[in-house]
Amino acid sequence: MPFVRTWNVRRLRFSIALLVGLLAAGGGGFYWWKHVQSQLPAGISWGNGRLEADEIDIDTKFPGRIAELRVDIGDMVTAGQVVARMDTRDLQESLKKSQAQVNQAQRAIEEANANLEQQRTQQTLAAQELDRTQALLKNGWATKELFDQRKQALDAANAALRAATERVAQTERALEASEHDVGLYTVNINDNDLAAPRDGRIQYRIANIGEVLPAGGKVFTMLDISYVYMDIYLPAPEAGKVKVGTDARILLDAYPTAPIPAKVSFLASHAQFTPKTVETQSERDKLMFRVRVRIDPDRSRDHAQSVRSGLPGVAYVRANPDVAWPRNLQGSP
Repeated sequence: MPFVRTWNVRRLRFSIALLVGLLAAGGGGFYWWKHVQSQLPAGISWGNGRLEADEIDIDTKFPGRIAELRVDIGDMVTAGQVVARMDTRDLQESLKKSQAQVNQAQRAIEEANANLEQQRTQQTLAAQELDRTQALLKNGWATKELFDQRKQALDAANAALRAATERVAQTERALEASEHDVGLYTVNINDNDLAAPRDGRIQYRIANIGEVLPAGGKVFTMLDISYVYMDIYLPAPEAGKVKVGTDARILLDAYPTAPIPAKVSFLASHAQFTPKTVETQSERDKLMFRVRVRIDPDRSRDHAQSVRSGLPGVAYVRANPDVAWPRNLQGSP
């Protein structure tokens, strides 16, 4: 038993020593971090934040059943890439019907044009016969009754010609309507191929094959790797010196020696954490403004595989362009 007590005492002493060591290391790391921040020259502000990328939902335009999923969580996709297909068998059948109606309308137009040509011939003949009868009537070689008959025949031919012309117009409008239906069904079928609107990474899969979704039903959520940013909060005296386009750097905890060049892309017009009544200098010091620091889109795309939403870090903003970046924040141009 004395051996067991001795072993327990040693284990306790070891645990205490380990805890003290960890606390010392943590305190040393915190001191080093505070020391680095204190070394920042005037004109450079900083704030804690998390790396974020815009989320884009890929959803359905029409209600339907998911027939195929072509990507999964974590996959990189490019703009226009089809990531899922919906069941379009009903639309395919409707498309076939409209295509048959187009063919039928084309044949109807051919028949109407042939009939129109025939009526033009009949009208020309009737007009010629009327002219000859009128000349014969003047010389007394034709009767008034025959002239009236020829005139009625011409009137009938003119009416038939107008009807044939209208028939051609009707068949052409029917063809346009059928072609419109074909185009509409084709667009709807294509819209049932769900495509990635931007380059990015699939973040979530919300639905699975075989599920029936309503219009607007979400299938995937993706990260837009061309819009990567970090939001930080700066006090009013520092935020007031920052402008859109101000040079910045992002330093992630995961890559502490690799500063990422960025630019300020947004400044909040209203303060956060604002007291209801601001009357004293100390209360004005509590005003914090959200500042968005965005990485260049081309740089984000070049390092798409490294983009991770939610990575913690620090963003540095250089309000005074005449101040040089410290060596650890210079980064690559």
